[in-house]
Amino acid sequence: MHIKNYRHTINASYLGYITQAAVNNLAPLLFLTFQKSYGISLEQIGFLITLNFGVQLFVDLIAAKFIDRIGYRIPIVAAHIFCGAGLVGLGTLPELFPSPYLGLLVSIVLYAVGGGLIEVLISPIVEACPTENKSSEMSLLHSFYCWGHVAVVLLSTLFFQTAGIENWPLLSFLWALVPLGNAVYFCFVPIRPLVEEQHRSLSIRELFSLKTFWVLALLMVCAGASEQAMSQWASAFAESGLHVSKTVGDLLGPCLFAVLMGTSRLLYAKFSHLISLQKGLVLSGILCLLSYLLTLFSPIPLLSLLGCGLCGFSVGMLWPGTFSLASIHCPAGGTAMFALLALAGDIGCLSGPGAVGIASDWFGGSIKGGLLIAIIFPALLVIGVKLLQKGAARTNQ
Repeated sequence: MHIKNYRHTINASYLGYITQAAVNNLAPLLFLTFQKSYGISLEQIGFLITLNFGVQLFVDLIAAKFIDRIGYRIPIVAAHIFCGAGLVGLGTLPELFPSPYLGLLVSIVLYAVGGGLIEVLISPIVEACPTENKSSEMSLLHSFYCWGHVAVVLLSTLFFQTAGIENWPLLSFLWALVPLGNAVYFCFVPIRPLVEEQHRSLSIRELFSLKTFWVLALLMVCAGASEQAMSQWASAFAESGLHVSKTVGDLLGPCLFAVLMGTSRLLYAKFSHLISLQKGLVLSGILCLLSYLLTLFSPIPLLSLLGCGLCGFSVGMLWPGTFSLASIHCPAGGTAMFALLALAGDIGCLSGPGAVGIASDWFGGSIKGGLLIAIIFPALLVIGVKLLQKGAARTNQ
C-alpha cells in the first residue's frame, strides 16, 4: 500500500542523495589506509576514482534507453541495493578475494552502478511530484548531496577518532544501512511518471535534433566542470600554492566549499521567488568566475581560501538550476533527457579536474596556472544561458 503523501517521496529522494554522497566520498577518506594495508600503488588508487565515475557515466548512458519502459520504482530500489551491497563489499571483499585490490574494484563497481542510477532517477522523481515551486524543490534536493558530503567527512572522522582507523570496515557497514533502509522506503512511497502516459516523451534521436538540448548539455558540462575543478584541486592548491597545513587547507578549502555549496542551494530554495532562474544562473556563473580569480590572485592566503569557499557558494545552483531550466525549455524531454543531462554533467565532473591537471603540467607543475584555465567553464555557462534566453525570446515572437 502506497504512503499517500508525496512528502515521503521527496524525503526518500533526500536520502538518495545522501547515499550518493556516501558512495562517492567514503572511499577517498580511506585511500592511504588501503595503500598501507593492501600494498597498492597511488596509480591503482587513482584508477579507483576513474572506475567509480566511469561506471556512473556508463550507467547514465544506458539508463536513458530503458528507464521509461519499466518505470522508476524498480530501478530506484535496485540502485539503493547496489549501493548497500557495494558498501558492505568494501568492508568484506578485500579480505575474501585472493587479491584485496580486486575486492575493492568489485565493491566500487557495485556501488557505482547504484550511484549512477540514483543520479539519473532522483531528479525526475522529484520533478514529477506535485509541488508548487519546481526550481526551489530541485535546489533543496541537490543541497542534500552537499550535506551528505559534509556528514560523511565529519562523522567518519569522528568514528576514526573514537573507534580507530583499523575498524574502518565497521564504518562501511554502518553507512550501508542508509541505502538499504532507503530501498525499503522507496518500495512504499508514491511515484508519478515525469511525462503523463497520455503524452509521449521525446526519443533520444528527437532530443539530439533540438538545438536547445545541446545548449542545456553544454550548461551541464560547464556546471560539473566549474564545481569539480575547484573541489578536487582545492586541498592540493592550499598546500602547495598557499603553504598552509593540510588540516587548515582541508577545513577552509574543500569542507568550506561543500558547506557553502549546500547553503546556496538552501537559500535559493527559500528565496527562488525573488529571482528568475535564468538571472540566478547568470549571476552564479559570474560569481564563480570572480571567485576563481580571487582564489588565484589574492596576495593573502586566507582570502584565497575564502575565494575557494565562495566558489562553492557560486556553483550551488548551477546543476539543479540547469535541470529545472531543462524542464521549462523541454517539458517533453522525459527521463531520457535527465539521463543524458546527468551524463553531460558527469563528463564535466571528469573533464574539469582533468583539464586543470593537464594545464598545471603546461605551467611547469603550477596548480594556479591550471586553475586559471578553469575559468572558461563559468564563462561558457553564462554565454549558454544567454543563448537560451535569446532562443526563447525568438520563439515567443
